[in-house]
Amino acid sequence: MEKEKKFARTLVTTALPYANGPVHIGHLAGVYVPADIYVRYLRLQGENVLFVGGSDEHGVPVTQRARKEGITPQQVVDRYHAIIRDSFEELGISYDIYSRTTSKTHHQFAAEFFRKLYDEGKLIEKVTKQFYDEQDGKFLTDRDVEGECPYCHHPAAKGNQCEDGCGRDLDPTELINPHAKDSDHPLVLKDTTNWFLPLNEYEGWLKEWILEGHKEWRSNVYGQCKSWLDNGLQPRAMTRDLDWGIPVPVEGAEGKVLYVWFDAPIGYISNTKELCDAQPERWGTWQQWWQQQDTRLIHFIGKDNIVFHCIIFPTMMKAHGEYVMPDNVPANEFLNLEGDKISTSRNWAVWLHEYLQDFPGKQDVLRYVLTANAPETKDNDFTWKDFQARNNNELVAILGNFVNRALVLTHKFCEGIVPERGQLTDIDREAIEEFKNVKATLSDNIEHFHFREAQKDAMNLARIGNKYLADTEPWKLAKTDMARVQTIMNLALQITANLSIAFEPFLPFSSAKLRSMIGISKVDWSRLGDIDILPAGQQLEQPVLLFEKIEDDVIQAQIDRLERIKQENIINNFKPKPVTTSCTIDDFAKLDIRVGTVVACEKVKKADKLLKFTIDDGMAGRTIISGIAKWYEPEELVGKQVCFIANFPPRKLKGIESQGMILSAEDAGGRLVVIGPTGPVKPGCQVG
Repeated sequence: MEKEKKFARTLVTTALPYANGPVHIGHLAGVYVPADIYVRYLRLQGENVLFVGGSDEHGVPVTQRARKEGITPQQVVDRYHAIIRDSFEELGISYDIYSRTTSKTHHQFAAEFFRKLYDEGKLIEKVTKQFYDEQDGKFLTDRDVEGECPYCHHPAAKGNQCEDGCGRDLDPTELINPHAKDSDHPLVLKDTTNWFLPLNEYEGWLKEWILEGHKEWRSNVYGQCKSWLDNGLQPRAMTRDLDWGIPVPVEGAEGKVLYVWFDAPIGYISNTKELCDAQPERWGTWQQWWQQQDTRLIHFIGKDNIVFHCIIFPTMMKAHGEYVMPDNVPANEFLNLEGDKISTSRNWAVWLHEYLQDFPGKQDVLRYVLTANAPETKDNDFTWKDFQARNNNELVAILGNFVNRALVLTHKFCEGIVPERGQLTDIDREAIEEFKNVKATLSDNIEHFHFREAQKDAMNLARIGNKYLADTEPWKLAKTDMARVQTIMNLALQITANLSIAFEPFLPFSSAKLRSMIGISKVDWSRLGDIDILPAGQQLEQPVLLFEKIEDDVIQAQIDRLERIKQENIINNFKPKPVTTSCTIDDFAKLDIRVGTVVACEKVKKADKLLKFTIDDGMAGRTIISGIAKWYEPEELVGKQVCFIANFPPRKLKGIESQGMILSAEDAGGRLVVIGPTGPVKPGCQVG
């Protein structure tokens, strides 16, 4: 392969998740699962690979969380760093190091990196205007300012982006009626000094390096970079006025810290240094990984981080002058949840640590489904019904079914021992040829970051195995041709062994479980396609199911949880409708509103929304049809007192004459609530 000729080692990084909350499935599908697949594949190839991750513990989201909870930023990051780290480990994200940007190593390294650029005149000092809270005596960052979006007019756009509206990047000064996010304090624009990286001075180099040198990058990555470069780059702030972060190592810069997008990517380097300093005999020096040109650097990120990893961070390293540039940046698009954008602020997410609690032992199911729905070229959608279907119809019915059949039949016909393989037939040779061919396409797809297709290739091996058993029917031959059965079972077991290799990058827990059943201690990618992985005479363990069906009630519980969250969001974001046009006392007096007691209530046939009320109105009684069947069972309304308009002209609904209208209020979640007196009232009494 080209990279084996060109590169001596591969360094893989993943975007550092903010330690202001846990990790959700959007993060996993976009960054962490594909990165882990790629790294596991390289290790199976015997390549020299280093997998670096860590938590991003500075920046405004952390301070906002701390203010919200009434604790310190350090307490926030300590809690969420542990949750994220442990969740990644339990899901099998196989980092060689997962560290953090509050470490002493990182603080020192990032400060020295900045100081070198400062001392060499690579940064420019600029005075800009920034919103200032005079009451609190502090500058506000862009994320601390909210207002109306000037483009889509969303009422709560942040100063850096209209996150829940049109998604456009913003400057705080563009907002209509800007105000502090966490207070009603008046804001003023005030001069402040910060240091900027002059991206415009590196525009020519970036165009040559990216637009000419990396046309093989994903179209979304290349296209976004081209758009930024075509529009012209501007100097970008590398420091900001904030009290949480790495202090700017320059005299007179008190109250300023390194901008999080200067600080965070340096964490890739400082975390590598931390590992290499601790285990030099295993990993060598950090300079080997970051400063020797025979290193291949790969950044796995989401599409919202493309500009930082393809333009800003490379420019930082170019300005420094001693670092390798990323060879590829396979950024994914976004994963949605049940048709809606995943949102941390709205709690609209499937959180990894909660999934691991709700679905113990099913790490590989999530890895499989997220890879199957990977948003590699466009936004994709996760639904719980699809999660269930892929588990039951693919993992259980295809992969698990074949493995179980192969092992159970071997125990039944061959006493659990790998049998000798005899003379091959055309069916055997055809199956062998088919599964040998899978290796080339599977490897090619992984190497080109097409993990969704690669996983399909791996599953195709199981389909080949199922077809082979269906075509050969060893259970029918057992009474007449045991030698033929032994050949069939030998080949079925060789396919099983191949599956333990092919699925290792995707389903590491299930692959390990499978290897333990067939007696393989180590896998090697070079043996994929081999029909002699399992030697004749090898004793197999008793088979256990690799996967189990997920029942409807389990999935419904997750769907119900999301529905509750949706309703909570509606209620929390409720704003009363504007008051309608004025109504005079004479207009109101025209309505004859009375109190009545519900004597009987029943559903209207062939009308899901309608209930038929029999009302004691203190007179002759009346029938009223009301469209509230969605929110009430008929029996719970019998005996209740309700308010109704008595002087509406009668009209027929579904053939029933309705003699008035029952009054109800629509709550914040859209539910209709019947209105009635708070105490007993004689039927027929007027409301006024």
